[in-house]
Amino acid sequence: MELSNSGFNSIAKWNAETGFVYVRTADEVSDLLAEKWQNKTFRVVSRIGAPYLVERTPEEGEVLTGNDRYEGYSKDLIHEILKETLHLNYEIEIVPGNLYGSYHKETKSWDGLVGHLLERKADLAICDLTITYERRAFVDFTTPFMTLGISILYTKAPPPEPELFSFLSPFSVDVWIYMAGAYLMVSLLLHILSRLAPNDWENPHPCDKSPEELENIWHIKNSCWLTMGSIMTQGSDILPKGYSTRWVCGMWWFFALIMCSSYTANLAAFLTNAAMDDSIKSAEDLAMQTKIKYGTVEGGSTFSFFKRSNVSTFQRMWTAMESARPSVFVKNNDEGVERVLNSKRSYAFLMESTAIEYRLQRKCQLMQVGGLLDSKGYGIAMPFHSSYRTAVDNAVLKLAESGKLVELKNRWWKAPPEEACETQEAAEEGTSAAELGVDNVGGVFVVLGIGCGMAAGIGALEFLWHVRDVAIEQKMTQSEAFWAELTFALSFWETEKPVQHSRPSSTASGDMASRASSVLRSAADLFHIDVFK
Repeated sequence: MELSNSGFNSIAKWNAETGFVYVRTADEVSDLLAEKWQNKTFRVVSRIGAPYLVERTPEEGEVLTGNDRYEGYSKDLIHEILKETLHLNYEIEIVPGNLYGSYHKETKSWDGLVGHLLERKADLAICDLTITYERRAFVDFTTPFMTLGISILYTKAPPPEPELFSFLSPFSVDVWIYMAGAYLMVSLLLHILSRLAPNDWENPHPCDKSPEELENIWHIKNSCWLTMGSIMTQGSDILPKGYSTRWVCGMWWFFALIMCSSYTANLAAFLTNAAMDDSIKSAEDLAMQTKIKYGTVEGGSTFSFFKRSNVSTFQRMWTAMESARPSVFVKNNDEGVERVLNSKRSYAFLMESTAIEYRLQRKCQLMQVGGLLDSKGYGIAMPFHSSYRTAVDNAVLKLAESGKLVELKNRWWKAPPEEACETQEAAEEGTSAAELGVDNVGGVFVVLGIGCGMAAGIGALEFLWHVRDVAIEQKMTQSEAFWAELTFALSFWETEKPVQHSRPSSTASGDMASRASSVLRSAADLFHIDVFK
């Protein structure tokens, strides 16, 4: 039994076999604690650091006093525990120096939050205070209200500038040169072999079973056209018939199949810049190089983790950090984040994953490298043998089971929509569907424009050459022939073009007339016919 203001209350029952069996519920304990400490104001010590605790900016005409001067995750959490669950009063204080708490061997004393508790200047300490073996030996902790681990904060590689001819990137310059050489060599080989192969000499008039001559269509122009159509996966209307020429075509088609498939497979990744070149991907990569410096908050839990670790990789990292000049250690997380942003990818910062998650939501140029190096938790600290320890611990468990801890974290970790950055998972999912701008594929349009321009130039030359032939054949001036051919070419409704025969000259006409007259006179003399009667 226990005596309280309301009289005797049963707190446990005795059993000869098991001993005392406590019969109080968590709610009864909370009510009794509130009754016992109803006139007490709990001193809660914390430190400034977003998103756990920050100073509020008063609105116009507003005067902030007491706990209203602060806001953040720690403020909301301790309010839910003490005020809403245990119905206790509290007052938030800021620890001098804004330190977490480190042990000094010279003075054999603690500073920061832990020192404040040991000196009985506060009843509770709440912030992103990591539960460590060293701290647990001097102060008590509740069940962790947040689990986390050490990870690496680094800056993203700047995206490469889009190139006009980026569609050429899937192959190196050497490969493009070798392909062009192979194209010319195979075209020339096809031309030579076709002249040696009997089956490629064909009858120009299939109806004539006894032709006087054969023709070979595999001149260099057709040979280049066949190989070009193959590498462009379009084919050709003409095909060789000789054994050697067919074998050459088969090998070229196999080559074109492999090269086209390889080009297509790599084109998407190069056009969307999906392959990012990250210099480090894990703590092992960081430990094996010396170009990129890395550090932690001096005196913090991450600092102690590397200092006391027996893992060879972490020992090597600690040696590198300790011997680095200038020092790679910083006073707080904000200073470390700024150093990462200003270092131009020459500095990485080792910090808790929860703090990294908060920064990634707001600093789009930052990224997390690798997974977690350890596992630990944040807890609410208090002096040993505190009578309210069990009640506070039960309140934390109650908030965790009800989902209130997750709700509080989402409230303070997620950035406003106008400030939020795209997460790494969303970026990876959207990579395959990323849009391509003109900067990515503009070179294809340039090649098409140049090709069409060359085709137009060749067409103009062909037209002028044809005009020249028509002028000579029809005994016309080149100007007359030009306008006549141009007028007909622009008559798009005309689909048939008459064949122009050469005009006979006057001398030739006279000779033909005299020759015809002599033939007729000879025939008349032979048959005694008066032709001219």
